Amino acid sequence: MFSIIQAAGWPIWPLLLCSVLALALIIERLLSLRSARIVPPKLLDEVLALVRGGLPAPDVAEKLEQHSVLGQVLAAGLRSAQREPRISEERLRQSLESAGRAAVHGLERYLSALGSIASAAPLLGLFGTVVGMIEIFGSQTPGGGNPQALAHGISVALYNTAFGLVIAIPTLLFYRHFRARVDDYALSLELAAEQLMPLLLRHTARPA
Repeated sequence: MFSIIQAAGWPIWPLLLCSVLALALIIERLLSLRSARIVPPKLLDEVLALVRGGLPAPDVAEKLEQHSVLGQVLAAGLRSAQREPRISEERLRQSLESAGRAAVHGLERYLSALGSIASAAPLLGLFGTVVGMIEIFGSQTPGGGNPQALAHGISVALYNTAFGLVIAIPTLLFYRHFRARVDDYALSLELAAEQLMPLLLRHTARPA
């Protein structure tokens, strides 16, 4: 491996840094975007069943908020109904939407960095290719070229091109995968809020 890095020349180091960052971000997102941490399968049904019997105590909202991302959104609705017994549908909807936007923003953390790496890696590989081509042309002299310099320039050009593609392709695939997963979670949070809202309004004395 070290011999490959030597053959690729100094332009390979930014690519290696990108590969380490991309791997770290992919692992972090794989762990953070698990369904159990975002939308546990039974949580919504449990909360809806609880709210049907009346507004729960404030400590329930605190436990929900610490449970998962879905719990944070549902807890925001519960707190709004508890603070304002005569809350209107518009104000309750705004509270749930604000909590949902904050939750989605948290889910999108590091995705822009991952997308930037996927876009930058081919360009860094192209940069290495250009450096290799410059070395190739620089090795040519009127009396003949330097075979070692020529071979090194070719190695720099090819290795950097290959490394750039090897980093960019899986990073882009993971970026698209995480983006689709976040969109699915956002829809699930929105639908959960829509189911909770009428139950909360049922327990509030809305103004005429």
